[in-house]
Amino acid sequence: MKIKMAVQTLFMLTCFTVIASATNLRSEIKLRPDTTTTPDFSLIDSDGNNISISSLRGKVVFINFWATWCQPCVQEMPSINELKASFKDNDEVVFLTIDVDADLPKSKAYMDSKHFTLPVYAATTAIPRVFYYHSIPTSTILAKNGDMVWHVEGGKDYTSPEIRKILTDHIAGR
Repeated sequence: MKIKMAVQTLFMLTCFTVIASATNLRSEIKLRPDTTTTPDFSLIDSDGNNISISSLRGKVVFINFWATWCQPCVQEMPSINELKASFKDNDEVVFLTIDVDADLPKSKAYMDSKHFTLPVYAATTAIPRVFYYHSIPTSTILAKNGDMVWHVEGGKDYTSPEIRKILTDHIAGR
């Protein structure tokens, strides 16, 4: 009886460890260029200007889905702002921070209060699941041809050399 109980306990601990490890892994997907041609959707910025994802073809696009109430989103925002600042003189890359609550006055006020230079957007059409499916923060990088080349769900430090390299390589067409 004690052996059976010990085996069951060991089995449960093993299962718990595997599940805990899988849960702690960030969902990060690095895609090859031309792997996923992305569907289109439309946005509006805090000044009332409309754009679509397809209108940004020819540029590398960094997209971040976030909300002001989301603690991991708020924690990663300074590093996204720093990343954007490092590309400030490069018109071949575009940064989109999309407020999933579509509360542009609130998200703009947040950005202004932190002195961030990140533009805020809200979707005006349905956001395809390949971009975002109810998990924030979520970030995606699109190559100049519109293909999704990188995607992550969960908070990240965007000052890492890895992210800069992905952007720089795709700006250069590599």
